[in-house]
Amino acid sequence: MEPVFEEWNVYASKKELKHRAVDFDSITSMSKLKIIALTGVRRSGKSSLLILLHQKLSGDGKKVAYINLEDGRIRDKVNILDDILKWFGDKGYLLLDEITSVADYESWLARNHEMLKGSLRLIVSSSRRSLVVPNKPLRGRLVSYEMYPLSFKEFLAFKTFDLEKTTAGIGRIEKQLDEYLKYGGFPEVVLLGNRTDKVTLLNSYFKDIIGLDVAEISKENISTVELFGKYVLNSPYFSASKCLNFFKSVGYKIAKQSLLYLENYSQEGYLFFFVPIFSHTIKDRSQYPRKAYAGDTGFLYPITGKTDYGRLYENAVYLELKRKLSLNEEISYWRNKQGVEADFAVREGIRTKEILQVAYELTNPGTKKREIDGIVACAKELGLKRGVIITKEHEEERVVEGVSVKIIPLWKWLLDVAG
Repeated sequence: MEPVFEEWNVYASKKELKHRAVDFDSITSMSKLKIIALTGVRRSGKSSLLILLHQKLSGDGKKVAYINLEDGRIRDKVNILDDILKWFGDKGYLLLDEITSVADYESWLARNHEMLKGSLRLIVSSSRRSLVVPNKPLRGRLVSYEMYPLSFKEFLAFKTFDLEKTTAGIGRIEKQLDEYLKYGGFPEVVLLGNRTDKVTLLNSYFKDIIGLDVAEISKENISTVELFGKYVLNSPYFSASKCLNFFKSVGYKIAKQSLLYLENYSQEGYLFFFVPIFSHTIKDRSQYPRKAYAGDTGFLYPITGKTDYGRLYENAVYLELKRKLSLNEEISYWRNKQGVEADFAVREGIRTKEILQVAYELTNPGTKKREIDGIVACAKELGLKRGVIITKEHEEERVVEGVSVKIIPLWKWLLDVAG
């Protein structure tokens, strides 16, 4: 196996990659105390981050090795992790990509972290969220970093785009935003110039995630999971009952419980996120429909063939909130008994930190009033004095019933650009 290990290590040392805004010093410092786990949707850049870390550590004179455990030559080998350790030794930085593809990885990580803490630093990755919420052997031993496709700010940096706040410059930013929303932030897709190639690659990503990260762990047929995925992409809200009716209408026999499992497994693979209603009771949060968001905005157009800017805007805002979310924060949507709704409420414990509404167009006075009424009603019920409405190009601030309402274009909010 040693030639395979050496091959991956040489590959990592020579691979040329664009840099991302990641605090490598924090990762390496924390690795002295804990196992570091990088998770996120497949193709979001976890391998690239490990390779960039390999190059940094190697450049600093540290002993380091990178190995991709999904390599078919080693994936199913018995005791492969022990073989790697015998080859590498018990000191230095060991970067293991897609660790969850190896049997009994949790016990191995826990055992070697305990015995070699401080000398062997283990930094691992997986496209499955189960690594973030580990079973008993790894509890208390692991610190996770969740990765997402490129933010809009990273997207512009990848394309070496210069920000100019002139009228023409803003027009160019808006064109870049349109491309970002339509084709998403997967690094390889961003760097492709041909839009047909982008669509082809995004379709292959979608099928890979369905096959490797949802069907494989759910034990469901790939065609069933693919149909589930297409249903969710076409549905702003998800409920197992309505999804079951859809499956019946197209001649599929499936149990409602299986659909609930698919909801969970598709979240485990970062294919979708399902956001519950704001409530202090578990019953409400489980019974009300969840709002559904894709792991990347780029999945919506290639898979559904539709460009729904309302959904794309909302999905982009959700993913940006997720990037900034701390471990003790969570996102929900808010709705009162009259059906008035606000898209996002970010909570930390029982305290609501911020509320946001997303509306692509605010040119219609009725639409504008409805969106403002929603954010104001939400703010008053949750005890906040401020709310944000994110839209295409409208910008203003006003006070309504004691609530300060800030309306801001999506590109400014994503780039955190002052007016």
